[in-house]
Amino acid sequence: MGRSAFIIAGILLSIDTYSQKIRLDANTIEAVNVYMAMDRAMGREVLKVIKDSAVKKADEPTYVKIRGVNFKNGTIEVKVLGRLLKNATEFARGFIGVAFRINDSNTKFESIYIRPTNGRANDQVRRNHSTQYFSYPDYKFDRLRKEAPERYESYADMELNKWITLRIEIQDAQAKLFIDRNEQPCLIVNDLKHGADAEGGVGLWVDVGTEGFFKDLKITKRE
Repeated sequence: MGRSAFIIAGILLSIDTYSQKIRLDANTIEAVNVYMAMDRAMGREVLKVIKDSAVKKADEPTYVKIRGVNFKNGTIEVKVLGRLLKNATEFARGFIGVAFRINDSNTKFESIYIRPTNGRANDQVRRNHSTQYFSYPDYKFDRLRKEAPERYESYADMELNKWITLRIEIQDAQAKLFIDRNEQPCLIVNDLKHGADAEGGVGLWVDVGTEGFFKDLKITKRE
């Protein structure tokens, strides 16, 4: 899909030991199998991302990729808000999250995302699937759920149409997901599938049926 020219203000990027406020425009953001534009949500201009409907499979490279970022260890923090599209299918859950250690060709990456509709569902099994890790291309959610049930998913309280802070701490082969300033992680992955030495880009990820909004991205690199 074509790129849209726009600027996002107030996004903070921390590199190594210092922080730098940057303005993101068409030169620093790349749409990968998504539509992206500026929109207003909760009274503020933010980035809107919707998956390209031509991509039929789940857990694919469908994100806005931040140009010029090479990330291995550190913290990725961003505020996300998910809504269901009007034409969303019955199995849509408001899928929204972060991709990291993306290679140059977008053929390998790690990802952690949330399913906001599950957070307060009356079905306990759905609640247990509120958060998700997957590794593209070989370890999508369905394979992980079948081969290692409960290891790569967990419960966390969340809702649609509300801002949720995601903070992912990555160190070598481990990733921890924290939600909304909670001191304890709601999901811990101890065996990132691409290994401890993988590195690459960062993306703001959505899947089918989601109108995703992002703001206040902060990336902190750590050796």
